[in-house]
Amino acid sequence: MDQSFLPVSQFRRAIGVQPPYDLVEAAGTNVAIARRGAGLPVLCLHATAHGGRDFESLVDALVPLGFEMVCVDWPGHGASPPDASGQPASAKRYAAVLNDLIPVLFGDAKPIVIGNSIGGAAALIAALEKPEAIRALVLCNPGGLAPLDPLATAVIKLLVSFFETGARGARWFPWAFGLYYRLVLSGKPAQEQRARIVAAGSEMAPILVQAWRSFGEADADLRTRAQALKLPVFFAWAKSDQIVAWSRSKRAVETIPQAKVEFFNGSHAAYLEDPVAFQASFLAFVKALQSSPN
Repeated sequence: MDQSFLPVSQFRRAIGVQPPYDLVEAAGTNVAIARRGAGLPVLCLHATAHGGRDFESLVDALVPLGFEMVCVDWPGHGASPPDASGQPASAKRYAAVLNDLIPVLFGDAKPIVIGNSIGGAAALIAALEKPEAIRALVLCNPGGLAPLDPLATAVIKLLVSFFETGARGARWFPWAFGLYYRLVLSGKPAQEQRARIVAAGSEMAPILVQAWRSFGEADADLRTRAQALKLPVFFAWAKSDQIVAWSRSKRAVETIPQAKVEFFNGSHAAYLEDPVAFQASFLAFVKALQSSPN
């Protein structure tokens, strides 16, 4: 059923999937899903405080090439209502939503899953728990692969405190959040979506608090678990990321079987900040998958 008139703010709706979209139940809550095209299925998972609209240019580029592009708004993001389960935002929680979504959306077909940041961490967890449901992973600056050392703990605490001020309604937060997002999404092609994300920043601050708190928990460290991945994995790393830095995740990535790594311009989301190069590399990855006997 088309849910184009859900009562959510214009700012939050602007970052998420655009009509037409449906609400789909998964793991005790509803999430907004937009499907475009037909063919090889690709499921797109966004970062915290972003939305399915992050993938708009990618969808436009790939649908004419024979792909079915499916974009999700995580609970409380975009057109999705708050998480009815009452559970806070985390990669573990989103992986549970993802594991429920995939069979509902695709049946026996196995999608390629593109995940950014917390979406990448959720995709990684889901692939470890139900590898038979996913064809391959494309991970864009995913969480969970850097050590939870004193530096990481300090950064997490600092950002939790920052987002808490936004959740309390500090008058200076929107200005500061705008500066912060010039670091998070520095690439010029991301400018329009970055503006939408910044406009919704104060509204999304409570979810950012939840997500960043979860990043400091022991089960957010996926380095050891990731070594058991049995799927083809393409890491598309935005090379200027100052928070999810390649230098801190490199060692874990190098332990993952079948991992391919490429670097792109930008600070957090290669498909959004360096779209032409990302699209070419994604198509090459898909071609290699299709020629593989497995």
